[in-house]
Amino acid sequence: MPSVRRSLTAAQRSEFHDALGARRDEMLARQGRLDESLSDAREARSGGQADDEHDPEGPTMAATWSQLTGLHDDLDVELTEIDHALSRIEAGTYGLCSNCGKPIGVARLRARPYAELCIDCARALEAH
Repeated sequence: MPSVRRSLTAAQRSEFHDALGARRDEMLARQGRLDESLSDAREARSGGQADDEHDPEGPTMAATWSQLTGLHDDLDVELTEIDHALSRIEAGTYGLCSNCGKPIGVARLRARPYAELCIDCARALEAH
């Protein structure tokens, strides 16, 4: 027997659209601050301050650079996930598992609003 696809209510779609939009704005603001920090670090590295390996009081320039670029990459990934979720809302497929087509639980979407998999498919993927 084929599964019955339940869609989110208009109020729920609006809730998730607003939450994703707010999270996207927050991520863009964080990304902007990281861009400034990366720019400052780049200037410090090129300004003759790159020999910080002997500073026992703080992290090295390389460690700082690595941390900042890692955080920036993480934000890029999350922004992409948010943008995909917003696209699914527009397409009317938000809240449906991209693997099996069953509804994704509202509680799961509230915890992870860019989830593409229902809990069963996510668990199966993690098991492999």
